[in-house]
Amino acid sequence: MANNVQQTSGKNPEPAQRKTPSMTVYEDDSNTLQIDIAGDYSRISSNAVSKPVALGLIGQIATLGTHGRRVDQDGANFVVGFVDAMKPKDAAEALLLTQMAATHQATMMLARRLNHVENIPQQDAAERALNKLARSYAAQMDTLKRYRSKGQQTVRVERVTVESGGQAVVGNVESGGRGREGK
Repeated sequence: MANNVQQTSGKNPEPAQRKTPSMTVYEDDSNTLQIDIAGDYSRISSNAVSKPVALGLIGQIATLGTHGRRVDQDGANFVVGFVDAMKPKDAAEALLLTQMAATHQATMMLARRLNHVENIPQQDAAERALNKLARSYAAQMDTLKRYRSKGQQTVRVERVTVESGGQAVVGNVESGGRGREGK
């Protein structure tokens, strides 16, 4: 299913020479989880995101969808692809982006579960969990936005009314000089 996705914009968002990161996750004969990585992990493991943090994230991502002996390689590759696409600037962003992808996966799982409930208690439980996860994801998006903006805020005035006899200044206004103390 996912292999049939085609781009419709006609523009390739990545240079042709860059191979997106992916992983193969499997259990070997001794029941040890093996992770083989391929592609360009430079966005995830860079000067801003140290190698130990990146390796830890890759291990956490690989085990994210495991349940008993079942391994969710497609889910792991979704998370790696999301973190890569969001281009984390540092370790904090890489960690937050990984959490966001995990939250999204859990949200989609609960949405699927909600569509197949058989009784009211199951519906209530799935609905509550889905609602909490959706709110968590929104909070994570807000956190990422604030973190990336480094706390800078922009105030834009949409409408200014100047009454008869009043004065208005149009343009950028900057404070400067000594202020009130120097007068």
